[in-house]
Amino acid sequence: QVQLVESGGGLVQSGGSLRLSCAVSGTFLSINAMGWYRQAPGKQREMVAEISSTGSTNYADVKGRFTISRDNAKNTVYLQMNSLKPEDTAVYYCNVNVRERVGRYREYWGQGTQVTVSS
Repeated sequence: QVQLVESGGGLVQSGGSLRLSCAVSGTFLSINAMGWYRQAPGKQREMVAEISSTGSTNYADVKGRFTISRDNAKNTVYLQMNSLKPEDTAVYYCNVNVRERVGRYREYWGQGTQVTVSS
């Protein structure tokens, strides 16, 4: 079984910064892609940023303000969010693709952490 624990959300003023963390624990061989998604009220969940096992990154239209990184030794993925805007307000979810055993891969989601940006 694999567990994801997110932290770092909260309330911040427009222009402020937050850093989200997602720690992965449990039994698995390795972690492939890791990413962050968000879901605002009344909207569909959308990809924010993702990072491969080799460090390649992909961003939605937050590039330049948000930075995704990972610490493979700690099985943790981070999302540094700068210059936050009210439209960034959403529940942010961590997503990982885990190699549970040879030939078996599975996707896991975190419980979500609320990010609220006030104007």
